[in-house]
Amino acid sequence: MNPQFPASQATPDIARGPMFRWGQLLIGIVCMAMIANLQYGWTLFVNPIADKYGWSRAAIQIAFTIFVLTETWLVPVEGYLVDKFGPRPVVLGGGALCGIGWVMNSYADSLTLLYFAAAVSGVGAGAVYGTCVGNALKWFPDRRGLAAGMTAAGFGAGSALTILPITAMIKSQGYEAAFFYFGIGQGIATMLLALCLLDPNKVMKTVKTMATNLQQSRRDYAPTEVVRKPVFWVMYLMFVMVAAGGLMATAQLAPIAKDFKIADVPVSIMGLALPALTFAMAIDRVLNGLTRPFFGWVSDKIGREQTMFFAFTIETISILGLYHMGHNPLAFVLFTGLVFFAWGEIYSLFPSTCADTFGSKFAASNAGMLYTAKGTASLLVPLSSVLVTSSGSWETVFTVAAVMNAVAALMAWFVLRPMRRKFIDQARAAAEVQQTKDGKSFAGAA
Repeated sequence: MNPQFPASQATPDIARGPMFRWGQLLIGIVCMAMIANLQYGWTLFVNPIADKYGWSRAAIQIAFTIFVLTETWLVPVEGYLVDKFGPRPVVLGGGALCGIGWVMNSYADSLTLLYFAAAVSGVGAGAVYGTCVGNALKWFPDRRGLAAGMTAAGFGAGSALTILPITAMIKSQGYEAAFFYFGIGQGIATMLLALCLLDPNKVMKTVKTMATNLQQSRRDYAPTEVVRKPVFWVMYLMFVMVAAGGLMATAQLAPIAKDFKIADVPVSIMGLALPALTFAMAIDRVLNGLTRPFFGWVSDKIGREQTMFFAFTIETISILGLYHMGHNPLAFVLFTGLVFFAWGEIYSLFPSTCADTFGSKFAASNAGMLYTAKGTASLLVPLSSVLVTSSGSWETVFTVAAVMNAVAALMAWFVLRPMRRKFIDQARAAAEVQQTKDGKSFAGAA
């Protein structure tokens, strides 16, 4: 060893190739897949729990609501910890909490314990989700839409690999064993992957990236600054409208199919025949995963607001088509597929737009604050049941959902687009003025 550089001295930054960040992105995607069952696999456990303890399904599903709220609304706090301490400790803690939450579920013999376990696992899932999305935004300033979309798709598609094994274990060993062993396995896997994560805030200066033509801020805004910017709240309102509009049209898919009297009618597409509702749910999951990287990639090419306008318009047309033509089983399957395809992209478009507007350094915190719009939207979903009960039909629900998407599409083009452009231009002009002042001050001092 060269005596001029003792072992205790920090090593200089290592120039990393362009493939390095793809490896970090892959780790984040796998972490997302490891926590996906906490949301998408939950439905497999509801009936077995009800059968064992005699609790109502409504009471059991309160646990799921608690999970969603803690997973969503605490992401800004977890994002702050990521921006301050890096991704590794936050994902380590999140993976541990996810595992502990599911192990607690295996022993939960009261609703109170079940609810507490849901809160524990929700905090853990939010920590992993917020970290991985925030990291994607930081590692890929030139491909934020694609990177955020691939990461979000990992969360949506991750459960597909383990649904059958979990189902088999529930049947053969009971739901308690499935909670216990999958909880430990998924938690440990996430924690091991966390050890491989590096802090992009410290490494990105040594990583080469491609140039982008998208409008991006040259300044990093702290969360306390972001919440005072009107452009943030415009994005938040749009996120709520699209999320709520899509959820109101899709969360009630089974009741809609039943009322349309086509739930069990067989539908054949490309030689595959399934009942309409089963077929729709299968296609919806696939398209809801594919849409996130697809529209994210499109937005990297043509711009965020242009892509929003295009996607939200498709969503508006698809929701109206589902209502007016969904009584036909084939049309029901196709239009529900389009509804999901034009809806799931919000989880790639809004985080990437937020990072473009407010910078990379605090991307996890800022995107986390915007992500709470999902929790806000979920509180509006029960409104769909109220509307159906009061009106006696699904027409009001579909109309409200379509209108909210149409308004969001118009806002993307006529409000958000010029507003963001003005905001970034003003920030750039202010930075140039400050640089000029600093230069004159330095010259005067010299």
